[in-house]
Amino acid sequence: MTDAIEKTILLDAPVERVWRAVTDAREFGTWFRVALEGPFVPGRSVAGQITYPGYEHHRLVATVETMEEPRYFAFRWEPEPDTAGGGGGDPATLVEFTLAPEGTGTRLTLRESGFNALPAHKRDEALRRNDGGWDIQMQNIADHLSGSAAAPRA
Repeated sequence: MTDAIEKTILLDAPVERVWRAVTDAREFGTWFRVALEGPFVPGRSVAGQITYPGYEHHRLVATVETMEEPRYFAFRWEPEPDTAGGGGGDPATLVEFTLAPEGTGTRLTLRESGFNALPAHKRDEALRRNDGGWDIQMQNIADHLSGSAAAPRA
């Protein structure tokens, strides 16, 4: 079984613009559908209410690992936030965004790893759910950057 999810998309925006969409907490919240309560800061956690339809009763808590402007951003989160306050007690996975210029655009690679550390009875479901979720979120950031979507996809 795989321990990671990896998605890549070519975005029609320069690296600096994609970097802002990924690392500015307010802008990230727009396309990701989460109302974060503060900025992304290395070594700190930020929490927020998920606004994605069907998940509004969940809170996201992300702890920023690394911000290497404008190429690499990584945070840890629990792949299954609970409804009580953002932590179900399971090990956190590592979410990494890597940006690379390609022509006039940016190749964005998303990688989420660490699923093998989850309890066996949760692993397959978390991997399946997040794999599908990242497909949607990659399209959401593309739509956000192109201005072609008034609201992110559900």
